Amino acid sequence: MPKTVADKRNVPAKEPAGLGVAAALEDPSMLFGGRGSLASRMGHGKAARKKAPRAKLAVCRLDDRDPLALLDASNVGRVPELIPIRYARMVANPFAFYRGAAPLMAHDLSKLPNSGVTVQLGGDAHLANFGLFASPERRILFGPNDFDETLPGPFDWDVRRLATSFVIAARERGLATRDQRAVVRRLCETFRQQIARFGQMDTLDVWYYQFRAASMLAIADTLEEKQKELAVIEKARLQSSRSEMGHATEIVNGKLRIKDAPPLVYHVPLASPHDQKQYEAQVRRFFADYRLTLPDDRRALFDRYELVDVAIRVVGIGSVGTRCYQALFMADGESPLFLQLKEARASVLEGYVPPSRFPNHGQRVVNGQRLLQSASDIFLGWSKMRHTGNDFYVRQLRDMKGAFDFTTFDVEDLGEYAVSCAHALAHSMAKAGDPALLCGYMGKSNAFDDAIERFALAYADRNEADWEILKAAVKSGRIQTIRQ
Repeated sequence: MPKTVADKRNVPAKEPAGLGVAAALEDPSMLFGGRGSLASRMGHGKAARKKAPRAKLAVCRLDDRDPLALLDASNVGRVPELIPIRYARMVANPFAFYRGAAPLMAHDLSKLPNSGVTVQLGGDAHLANFGLFASPERRILFGPNDFDETLPGPFDWDVRRLATSFVIAARERGLATRDQRAVVRRLCETFRQQIARFGQMDTLDVWYYQFRAASMLAIADTLEEKQKELAVIEKARLQSSRSEMGHATEIVNGKLRIKDAPPLVYHVPLASPHDQKQYEAQVRRFFADYRLTLPDDRRALFDRYELVDVAIRVVGIGSVGTRCYQALFMADGESPLFLQLKEARASVLEGYVPPSRFPNHGQRVVNGQRLLQSASDIFLGWSKMRHTGNDFYVRQLRDMKGAFDFTTFDVEDLGEYAVSCAHALAHSMAKAGDPALLCGYMGKSNAFDDAIERFALAYADRNEADWEILKAAVKSGRIQTIRQ
C-alpha cells in the first residue's frame, strides 16, 4: 500500500519487477531521450528484452489483496462528504469502477514484471481519458487529456491500462471475446507501428507533430462514422468560456455570479462578512501565485481579466472528493474567462516509482501535460492554497474540449477509436521519451501485442471481481453512497 504523502519524500520507492525504474534512472540511455545513434538506442531497447522478456508482460498472477482497503487508503485527504458520491459513481458498472480504481491497478502493476523502459507516464491511460482539445492556434487536436497521475515509469504500464479499458468497454457493449481480442490487437499493432514511425522521424518533427481531429476522420471507414465524429468535433469547436457563460452564470443582487447546481456546483458557505473577506483574500493570493507560473506573455493576457466569482465544482469519478473549483473572470466587462482549479495530490504511482521531483504536485501535473500533449492550454499553470497547503493546477474550463460516447460504439467503432488512442499515446511517449528505445524493446513481431492482449483480458476479469466486491459492500451498508 502506498505511503502517505508526508512519508514519500524521504523514503526510497520500491523498485518494480523487471529491469527497474531506479536502474533506468542511473542509465541515461534507458530514460527519456537517450543519446547516441538510432541503431545504438534501438540496441538498448533490444537488450532490455533479455532482462524483461516481452512475454512476461502477459503475467497477471496477483496475490489476494483487499480492494476496498486500497480504495479507502486513496480517500485519505479527500472531502469526506463527497466520498459517497465517488462510490456511487464507481459502483454503476465495471468501467466506471475501473475509472476510479487507478490506485488498485498501480498497486497491482507494481507487483508484476515490467519492461524496465522508463518514460513519462500519463498514469491513468484509459480510453475515457482521451479526447479533443484545442491548440493555442485553435486547431482541434486529439490525445490524452488527464495527467493527474503523471510520473516517470515503465512505458508498458500506460499501454496495459489503456488496453484493459478497451476490453472492459467492449464487454459493456456485449461484444464477444474474439471482438475484445481484435480491438486490443488493433490498439497494440497501431501503437507499435507508430512508435517505429516516430523513431525514424527528425526529433524536432516529432516534437512539432500534432494528431488532429481531421486525422480521426481519415481513420473512420464509413460515412456514418465520419458524420458521428464530425458532430462531436463541431460541438467541441463551439465550447468556450463564452458558451459556458450562457448557462453557468446568473445575476444575483445585481452582480454576475456562477450559478449554483448542488451537489455538483455550489459556493463555499461563509458564516460572516469577516469570513467572506478572508476567503476572498486567500483566493486572490492563490491567483497571484498562479500568475507567476505563467510565461510573461500569458501574464500580460491574464492581467486584462478581473476575478468575479469562485465556486466549488465536483468532477469525474477518480477525482471525486478532491478539491476542485471553477473561477469566473471578466475583461472589459463583457469578455468571460472560466478557469478550473483542480487539486493535485500525490500520484497513485508514488510509492511504486521514485517520487515527484517537483515541490508542488500541480507543477508535476503541468510539467507532465506539457511533455505529453502536442499542445497545451495557454492558461496552464499551478499554485497552492497557502492556508491549507493543498496543491492545485489551473487550466481553462471546457475550452474546445470534446469526448466521444464509446457506450454507443459497435466493434468497428471501438476498433477505430483504439487506433486513434494508440496513435495519440505513441506520439505522447515519442515526444516525451525516446521512440527508438521503445521500438527496440517492442520489435517488429507481434510478441508485444500477444502479451498485452493476454494481460488485458485477464486484468478485465480482475476488475470485474473487484467491482463485485464493491457492490456487495454497498449492498451490505459497509460503504455508503449518494446518487445525484
